[in-house]
Amino acid sequence: MEQRLTEEERLILKTGAFGAVFLVSNVEPGMLAMIRESMAASGVMADASGVVREALTTGPLPKLPRDSTLEIESVVLPALTRALQILREKAPDELETYRSVVLAAVDRVAGADRGVAPAEAAMIDRIRTALAEPA
Repeated sequence: MEQRLTEEERLILKTGAFGAVFLVSNVEPGMLAMIRESMAASGVMADASGVVREALTTGPLPKLPRDSTLEIESVVLPALTRALQILREKAPDELETYRSVVLAAVDRVAGADRGVAPAEAAMIDRIRTALAEPA
């Protein structure tokens, strides 16, 4: 049975998803690329359903550190892992939806401006690892 997520839990899901997009987008910064990439990601997130859609499309935007990629990763990658734990406990039917939405969003972001660069692919691999099932 699906349980309603708290505001804090929704923010964790949003931090993971938006943060993953932010990490991939910032691998190769540029204003025009950033606009294309954010539009690509927002379309994927808006197409989500259920608890995942509610978490990603309502409430405040997450506050991410801005100093370094490593600092951002230190917040985002654990948020992705925690988001999976939350969904496993409260909405197990939504687990794959979240994983799929995040991976589709980062794939679209990476491909939105001149294809996927090696550094973007490496970041996506780190995100995919954070979203992997525990052993």
